[in-house]
Amino acid sequence: MPLRSVVCTIPSMKLSVISALLTASAASAFNPAFLPGNRSVSLLHSIPGLPRLPTLDELLQRRQTAALNLNDIQSDIIVGQQKIQELFYFFAIADVPTFKQKLSSTIAPIITSAQQMLSVTTQPLAAVNIAFSQSGLTALGVTDNMSSSEFASGMFSGNIVLGDVSADWEPVFKGTEIHGVFIVASDTSANVDAQVGKLESALGSSINKLYTLQGNSRPGDQAGHEAFGYLDGIGQPAISGFATPIPGQGVVQPCVILAGLDGDIQQTARPAWSVGGSFLAFRQLEQKVPEYNKFLLDNAPPAAGLTVQQRADRFGARLFGRWKSGVPVDLFPDADNPAAVTNTSLVNDFDFTHAGFDFATDQTHCPFAAHIRHMRPRADASNFNPAGNAIMRAGIPYGPEVTPAEASSNTSSLARGFAFVAYQSNLNKGFVELQSGWANQINAFSKALSPGFDAIIGQHILGGARWVTGMDPTNPALNISLPFQFVVARGGEYFFAPPISALSGRLAM
Repeated sequence: MPLRSVVCTIPSMKLSVISALLTASAASAFNPAFLPGNRSVSLLHSIPGLPRLPTLDELLQRRQTAALNLNDIQSDIIVGQQKIQELFYFFAIADVPTFKQKLSSTIAPIITSAQQMLSVTTQPLAAVNIAFSQSGLTALGVTDNMSSSEFASGMFSGNIVLGDVSADWEPVFKGTEIHGVFIVASDTSANVDAQVGKLESALGSSINKLYTLQGNSRPGDQAGHEAFGYLDGIGQPAISGFATPIPGQGVVQPCVILAGLDGDIQQTARPAWSVGGSFLAFRQLEQKVPEYNKFLLDNAPPAAGLTVQQRADRFGARLFGRWKSGVPVDLFPDADNPAAVTNTSLVNDFDFTHAGFDFATDQTHCPFAAHIRHMRPRADASNFNPAGNAIMRAGIPYGPEVTPAEASSNTSSLARGFAFVAYQSNLNKGFVELQSGWANQINAFSKALSPGFDAIIGQHILGGARWVTGMDPTNPALNISLPFQFVVARGGEYFFAPPISALSGRLAM
């Protein structure tokens, strides 16, 4: 049995660490795609308020993850939004026989596993993952039914359901020419560039580069915050048997994120080689930051005793459902409390209910239309279990900081936004439902007063006007028009991130 395929049971976990080290050693000696070097610090951020990865010792002590083959699961699927530098490298396969040979002999050995990310000593200088679109699998001669109509058709063919405007999309995403994507992450752009150079040299003319998107964590105290300034990723789910949940964190079974495991509703239809892989929804989301900030200043509801900027800050917090520090408005409705974000008993431990108020009408704490309430309804979802719709997000901001000229003119002249990445075992129940069925719906959870759209990412599928209510605690019926999209979809695609073993197995045949 290859060391890569050892299942992560308790006796094998120590062996798997040795396996990673042996793999790295062999790769450095023989593999032209391997980036040599030892790591002394983690390539991941440690951001206060964000759920963290478990350590290997913690997994050993809990005696869990027996069902998770962490050496065969690609790292990005469970790492989350803690990368510092990351490049998305979209390609087309130009020479199928050569690519297959190199996929097995050169690429598979350097793909970073989830196991490797649990210790600095086994983390590579640059983490490398790979995923394929339906057209990519077809190019490789893989005809297995992946049991996902969204994946089979591609994102562009269904973008009207998402509310996207096709004219806004980058040309490269319009169609099915993208076969795959390399995701390369590290703590420095130099490491990322060096690893990409190794990949290009090793693969040569067997692939054509179609498009790249460079992501990077924001600087200084904005690390972990998206372009509008809000701490992002707090609501990530905890995978049962892998992560230790913090109070209030959603807990999901592995089958919600990883395909083919027990509990996956399509388990019997999955190809055997795909077990432990995950469907990846990628979106390039441009954020209109100066325009958003101006909108807040111009449209913030009145509030006695607050300055114009304070009213704008409160308005933005109510649109998101969290203050920029990350603390929830459901617990801190009147003002931000940055110190509280480090208190894991506060950042996620709420459900929008409060003693003595009418749950169907009261919006004094968190508006029904708040982004986090659209995306994770908590007690609003009284008639179903929203854990089945969970996604594991692994995106990163892209583009420069807002310039003084942009800030003063309230107009974006440079492109910036979020490289959105979501993993799930079922695209229809995951990303597609969250966008089309929750964010784009004006009353998804049957409130007495229609909340309106998710102001941040919600889209009108017919291009009509968007609006929200509930933003003024003293006048929840106040209807506020949203005159433009704060977030503009510039394109995307659905991919499948296969288990590492498939790269030298079914996909290379």
